Amino acid sequence: MTDNIPPRPRTRLYLITPPQIADVDDFAAILETAFAAGDVACLQLRLKGADGMIDMQATREVSAAVTEMVQAYGAAVLINDSPELAVELGADGVHVGWDDMTVKEARAIVGKDMIVGATAKNSRHVAMQAGEAGADYVAFGAFYPTTTKNGTVQASTELLEIWQESMEIPCVAIGGITVDNAAPLVTAGADFIAVSSGVWDHPDGAPAAVAAFNALFDSLAAD
Repeated sequence: MTDNIPPRPRTRLYLITPPQIADVDDFAAILETAFAAGDVACLQLRLKGADGMIDMQATREVSAAVTEMVQAYGAAVLINDSPELAVELGADGVHVGWDDMTVKEARAIVGKDMIVGATAKNSRHVAMQAGEAGADYVAFGAFYPTTTKNGTVQASTELLEIWQESMEIPCVAIGGITVDNAAPLVTAGADFIAVSSGVWDHPDGAPAAVAAFNALFDSLAAD
């Protein structure tokens, strides 16, 4: 019977902006070179102020500079935390965090056609609840230490394995992921690998990081 099970689709890259962007035009230029370097499924705009809350103005500025370009590459633009802002900016969806509004509340704001993703940290129960409420994907992590986000908890690769075996909703692996440590997460069943500093702080630059992630995904899909 297992011979009739289709292979899992190739893992894809889920790109997250840096928490702060000093020069929007420079970032937009770098982002385009990154998208040109390989497949990227989506870009989450996650701009934070000093208080740790979403920086609404910065998000608007970055969205105005990059959304059309990102969508031209066939990738989705997601807004962190704020479904209202996602609708305002013409984004493709929203990602709601652990302590943000519920998936049901976000769905009521963005409607049935936009993407709603949800953080599940290391909880399969929370992930299942999010899926039942209408989430299009769930995000597990942090799998590795990260300086990009506070309040993370450790997640295990077993969680990805169990999810992939039992659930149809795609899962995203997040937290401290780099080209060098992503392979076990891909093998365990991550449909998407979410990366921020692993791309923007890559020693050879963002395009090299995107190309390297795609080479890794291709090699593991071929195994």
